[in-house]
Amino acid sequence: MAVYYHDVVILGTGLAGLRVAIEILRKTKDEVNVGLVSKVQLMRAHSVCAEGGTAAVLSPEDSFEKHEYDTVKGSDFLADQDAVEKFVEYCPEEIYFLDHLGCPWSRTKDGKIAQRPFGGHSYPRATYASDKTGFFEMQTLYDNLLRFSNYQRYDEYFVYDIFENNGAFVLAAYKLKTGEVDFIVGNQLILATGGSGCTYSFTTYSDSSTGDGLAYALRMGLPLEDMEFIQFHPTGLIPSGILMSEAARGEGGHLLNKDGERFMKYYAPTAMELAPRDIVSRSIFEEIKKGRAFERDGLSYVLLDLTHLGEEKVKHRLHLIREVCMKFLGIDPVKEPIPIRPAAHYSMGGIAADVYGVTEIPGVYAIGENAAAGIHGSNRLGTNSTAECLVCGKLCGEKVVENLKEFSGKKKVDEALLNSKEKEFFSHIGSGGKTSLYSLRKKLRETMDRFVGIERNEEELQKALEEIRDIKAELSEVKVGNTSRIYNLELINYQELLNMVDVAEVITFSALNRKESRGAHFRTDYPERDDKNFLKHTLVKRVGEKLDLYYRDVKITKYKPVERKY
Repeated sequence: MAVYYHDVVILGTGLAGLRVAIEILRKTKDEVNVGLVSKVQLMRAHSVCAEGGTAAVLSPEDSFEKHEYDTVKGSDFLADQDAVEKFVEYCPEEIYFLDHLGCPWSRTKDGKIAQRPFGGHSYPRATYASDKTGFFEMQTLYDNLLRFSNYQRYDEYFVYDIFENNGAFVLAAYKLKTGEVDFIVGNQLILATGGSGCTYSFTTYSDSSTGDGLAYALRMGLPLEDMEFIQFHPTGLIPSGILMSEAARGEGGHLLNKDGERFMKYYAPTAMELAPRDIVSRSIFEEIKKGRAFERDGLSYVLLDLTHLGEEKVKHRLHLIREVCMKFLGIDPVKEPIPIRPAAHYSMGGIAADVYGVTEIPGVYAIGENAAAGIHGSNRLGTNSTAECLVCGKLCGEKVVENLKEFSGKKKVDEALLNSKEKEFFSHIGSGGKTSLYSLRKKLRETMDRFVGIERNEEELQKALEEIRDIKAELSEVKVGNTSRIYNLELINYQELLNMVDVAEVITFSALNRKESRGAHFRTDYPERDDKNFLKHTLVKRVGEKLDLYYRDVKITKYKPVERKY
């Protein structure tokens, strides 16, 4: 057992985690000691999977007001407009910052940074690097992190508990390579652990996205906000769920049903394929229900057609999509359409925080997808997520530096407490358990797919909640059969399932109590938006073993809610 001390600890090394680390180190001229903790190798964070682009107002023909309104309207008016205003203002700065750091943005013929259309945006403001935007942004930040020296990387450290002790925040972390438990201590803590999409089985997420930070925050007493709003991306590849970027539709791709119709004309006649994701996903689901879809491997699907775009455009602007289709399905999208259906893709909700990442616990911050900063409301527009990671990473870094004096000094942690935390982690190893860890994981994900998906109703949500709580009870009977301490992935899967169950319970509980349809949350028993009763954010805290739900008003500054049409 080893104990490591830092001024600041960052849990999660995706786009938000790297951006905040660089901001802290550059603002303090490399004088502040930072710990970077990740359960995977740094460049394996899910952020590398972001494809389509990063939103920013770069053209004089575009404006902050347009980007603000598009974001607020896209959120179905549940975004906090003061947060959106600040977010939009800083987006261009981040694009140019990454440009100066060496990010290989795609360019127009005259050398300007290129931008393309994206769903819900009234102007082409998706700044992109081919269709590997997240990867290149991550690579750029990682390269520039190497310019600094006052940080320590903890790759392949699985954090299973976070607690406060003697004024410091302590991460109990299982080191996969050695099988030891180490403790990483910080005066300030930043949670940047990404999303929770693996609570669903058909998803675009990497297997590492199990909602860990959300579960830890809940156990620490922090509220989770707007967790009922899960975004289903319209175009997940059949049968794997691999993301087929919205860039494909931004470049002019068509969605076709089995009759060869561009069916979006029935649902969003003006925007067509470039309507916001919640609308496009529900439209595909409607086509499936009406029997106008194809069937393969027990999955209903429609087609994403790029064949009319021409080989040159597909090869250069949608290179990754072509590569993935050829590798996984043997399909060349230059020549034939791609089979797709909606897949769980993003959580609009998260740890309640502001745009600086500030939470209810002094010294604890949340940024990126594991945070709810009020920017996305009930439906996120594509390209606003990577932009949020960059903007909130910068702003959070500034706030952390501002608070360094308040949270200073090396704080000794209680060794007896650390010993008990270490024993607790390995206590789950043993024999005699009657329940299969993996059968419970499968059951949880199928329950979420079936009852807490694109369409919901009270009966099914209640059933899902009961099943989730049954799974939680059954988890107490699970024993991890793998007795090895080194790279015990079964033990990690067990801990991840504990986190997934807690997060799934909050998602379902929040959805059950929001008796309206708004953005990504569609209730067949309450099909209309209800501004009178639900123009407010859902907050859930854990009190003992129970969940306490309450609400706060949406901050409206400029734009009054209107009917959302595209």
